[in-house]
Amino acid sequence: QVQLAESGGGSVQAGGSLRLSCEASRYTGSSSCMAWFRQAPGNEREAVAVIDSDGSANYADSVKGRFIISKDNAKNTLYLQMNGLKPEDSARYYCAYDPWGCTLINGSPSLVYVAYARWGQGTQVTASS
Repeated sequence: QVQLAESGGGSVQAGGSLRLSCEASRYTGSSSCMAWFRQAPGNEREAVAVIDSDGSANYADSVKGRFIISKDNAKNTLYLQMNGLKPEDSARYYCAYDPWGCTLINGSPSLVYVAYARWGQGTQVTASS
């Protein structure tokens, strides 16, 4: 079983940046789908960004132009570069993994699919004004 471990969370001022990492315990395969989700207290867990095995990505409207998802297959690591952080970005961030390719909607990795096979424990991000 692949285990996922997030890191890189913390507290920053609004407008600041953080880079989250999600390290997989072993090779995740050539056709995997990986994603970042977040959940704030009292809110549903929501997808922030998804990346398919071919590198194609999709982002929630709320983070487009500010967040970048990427992965380093040699290091079995998924990243989320977060720039221009806002107080409303404050949440616990989770990475998720499926060993098969992403579900596509209109040719883009789905942001509504939630039945990922594996989840990390999360890392807290707080942006204060």
